[in-house]
Amino acid sequence: MRALFAALLLALATPLAAAPPQRIATVDWGLAETLLGLGVTPVGVAQLDGYRRWVGEPALPAEVVDLGLRVEPNLELLAELQPELILISPQFENARPRLERIAPVQSLALFTPDGEAYSGAQRVVRELAGLLGREAVGEALIARVDARLAAIRARLAERPQPPLYVVSFLDARHVRLFGAQSLYQGVLDRVGLENAWRGRTNYWGFAQVGIERLAERPEAALLYLEPLPPDAARGLAASPLWQRLPLVRAGRAHALPPVWSFNGLLAAERFAGLLEAQLTATPSPDSDRPQP
Repeated sequence: MRALFAALLLALATPLAAAPPQRIATVDWGLAETLLGLGVTPVGVAQLDGYRRWVGEPALPAEVVDLGLRVEPNLELLAELQPELILISPQFENARPRLERIAPVQSLALFTPDGEAYSGAQRVVRELAGLLGREAVGEALIARVDARLAAIRARLAERPQPPLYVVSFLDARHVRLFGAQSLYQGVLDRVGLENAWRGRTNYWGFAQVGIERLAERPEAALLYLEPLPPDAARGLAASPLWQRLPLVRAGRAHALPPVWSFNGLLAAERFAGLLEAQLTATPSPDSDRPQP
């Protein structure tokens, strides 16, 4: 009886573990995407129109509330949602003091100075899964994406490919060229493809250059991410420089649907799938996308 009484006192004195948060808001699209991958629907996400335009998939359910600008969310609306946790990434740290008046804030970083983005995406999945008590779901997500990329690598090995430039257009004369540190580089490495850009990149894994740099590897192909900025397609169509690029003249410039370059593991999976679909498509005059 004495031992039972002591055990009861110990149980009463031991604080109960806090339940994982259920109501989560975020100003970062990559963290919103990762939440969905873990089976959690956020109560609010900033700039839903931008998410739909630049991220696209996975689609956010209709009940998710638009919190306004990512850099300046609507604090009154956010407070009304009564989140238990607000997720940010380091670029939104300036908003932390205001957000912490509403709910606890957790910052998760996909990009780090000494790491590559794909590994960072895996780390963020594990960190977020740990916060939500969904560790098994997180490990299953990581394993699924790794397995899909390995399968794509095996299929592409049967079809030799040229080096690839991966870009997004800033205007008709300038692009972001993605290389080391980028999420796209992590995918290219894992599916066995060569990135044509070997130059330096910034913290986010890209270099901002003029389109003339795309002539440095005449044998390369180009994958450019939609959507193009306003007037860029028209400007490229009228650009003698663009038309003279070897990869354009050879018909090796191809558009890909949007994949947000600053997102996480689901964006990597989406990019890999789009990449395979483009590279294994049977060429025909009617099947290719119109060139800018």
